[in-house]
Amino acid sequence: MTSAPSPRRSIARSAARLAAVQALYQREMEGTALVRLLDEFHQHRLGAVIEDEHYADAEVAFFDDVVSGVDARCDEIDLLLSERLAQGWNLARLDKTMLQILRAGAYELIARADVPVGTAISEYVDVAKAFFDDREAKFVNGILDAVARQVR
Repeated sequence: MTSAPSPRRSIARSAARLAAVQALYQREMEGTALVRLLDEFHQHRLGAVIEDEHYADAEVAFFDDVVSGVDARCDEIDLLLSERLAQGWNLARLDKTMLQILRAGAYELIARADVPVGTAISEYVDVAKAFFDDREAKFVNGILDAVARQVR
């Protein structure tokens, strides 16, 4: 029987997920090389204080895995997500932040069997709520739930 993660680890993983979405967004918008992107987040963002706002200490290895994993498996992830969008919709129509939330969540569902389905989905719903309204958060829930049903 596996024990529940400690509250500190849960917070560190939540911070890693939010940072991963931000890093993936930056990569999408600026085309920052993966190694440079990871280094920039390690040096300047994870656990840093920026403009009087303290960024929570993130689980760095988890952050690296999500960002690198999405990057490495982006075509596979995008196909999985595309198949779950309503007819007439495609990934290019999605808000760029929304796309990164879905990619990161789908990656965890595909590649991180150590993360329970419910945890992965609810964590990315929470990330969505940081950027969007409830309607979009429900959209994230629905898409990731559909992905989970296929890959788990």
